[in-house]
Amino acid sequence: MTDHTADEKRAASKPDHASRTALASVAAIGSVLAASSCCLPVLPFLFAAGAAGGSAFLTTARPYLLVASVLFIASGFYQAWRAKRCERNPGVISTLLLWTSTVFVIIAIFFPQVMANAAASLMAR
Repeated sequence: MTDHTADEKRAASKPDHASRTALASVAAIGSVLAASSCCLPVLPFLFAAGAAGGSAFLTTARPYLLVASVLFIASGFYQAWRAKRCERNPGVISTLLLWTSTVFVIIAIFFPQVMANAAASLMAR
């Protein structure tokens, strides 16, 4: 086997930076939604008891979930920076997801009730 084919196999087996950036952004949004769900009634008539128990757990886990969100955002920005350093531009969707999740995380940290009210109004429709 030549060195050229070994390099191609290694490059094909590694996930690209754009998918890592997108994954970090989606993970950040997911952890922010989990952190904000303590304030949201999720189908209150059907799952009242479960929501109350979940809300109690998520209230205590909220700081850890927000820290996880910030770490996921930082990881996404690091992956994007690394991609640019290797002369590869992250995709438009990855960049859009990264900045959107950054906005969601900032709102969830500094204005949690705004995030909860927006999510509740979307669920009420």
